[in-house]
Amino acid sequence: MTDTPYHDVTGRGPVLLLVPGGAGHPMGLGPLTERLAARFTVVTYDPLGLAHGRLGRPVAEQWVADWSEGARRVLEEVLPAGEPAYVCGTSSGAIAAMDLLARYPGRLAHVVAHEPPCVTVLPDGAERRAELIEQLDGPGRPPAEGESATPTGVFLARVLRPFSAYLPAPAPPPGRLTIAVGTGSRGQLLHRTGVFLAGRLGCAFAEFPGGHLGTLDHPVEFADALAETLRSSARTSA
Repeated sequence: MTDTPYHDVTGRGPVLLLVPGGAGHPMGLGPLTERLAARFTVVTYDPLGLAHGRLGRPVAEQWVADWSEGARRVLEEVLPAGEPAYVCGTSSGAIAAMDLLARYPGRLAHVVAHEPPCVTVLPDGAERRAELIEQLDGPGRPPAEGESATPTGVFLARVLRPFSAYLPAPAPPPGRLTIAVGTGSRGQLLHRTGVFLAGRLGCAFAEFPGGHLGTLDHPVEFADALAETLRSSARTSA
């Protein structure tokens, strides 16, 4: 496949690639991107094209490497020559963002990975992953295909299992990764995962407003915290 993956572009300034969570559908991210667009060229990646007319079509099991490769191709399309991009991924998108940094560090200035559900990094990771899947994928799963398909159905059927088994690269490029968690997630599994992961990788750690869905529930505050994190990373690397 040679076509550039689905994405939308808004705003002006340094390129900031957003990789949504779930099945990659950017639903509800309008207020966040609007706030960020005052400071960045915001590129919103839609890896499965669910917001571009493909919801309801058959979807194969998803792999992290495919999402990060698609993100690379998007950046090749939108990045000016010689300019690095910022990246922010949340949930499953955070896993793809970390994989993008591991595979293609040369085009990235800094990556913020918000609450990546790669719980297998924990000492009791196998048990926690099984519990997470059981908790999320209980009875009444919405359909992944057909007229009644939902992004959540696609996530549960095709994304949750392979992405939650992901193990990040052990040594990210120094100074170019921040693991972020929500203040509203304190005491929860993904907050614990983020704290543990930042310590294991030796990278920066930050708390952002809201919980796991902070991009939706607190878009303005989340955008401002993200912008400040990226500004701080630029000052540190200068």
